[in-house]
Amino acid sequence: QVQLVESGGGVVQTGGSPTLACTFYGTRFAEHGMTWYRQYATSRPMVARIAAAGKPTYAEAVEGRFTPSRDNAKSTTYLRMDTLKPEDSGLYFCNARLKDTDYWGQGTQVIVSS
Repeated sequence: QVQLVESGGGVVQTGGSPTLACTFYGTRFAEHGMTWYRQYATSRPMVARIAAAGKPTYAEAVEGRFTPSRDNAKSTTYLRMDTLKPEDSGLYFCNARLKDTDYWGQGTQVIVSS
């Protein structure tokens, strides 16, 4: 069984640089890619991903501003969000996909104030 717990959201000013964190409670964290998603009204597209080997991938809208990373010793993945814009406001989730099963965190809200 896997549990993901996110933290780090909140109210941030435009241009701010918060870092979200997602701690993985389970086994073999280092073997799994971790993905960040953002919730919209009817969709939840990928924002960024950090592979098990450490290679990052990004959605086009955030490339150059958001950076995923991981600390395998802490079983935690991070999403650093730079140069935030009001349109980045939303509910962000982390995800781990293990053996065709998706595990999700509870979500963390980011509100960018102008």
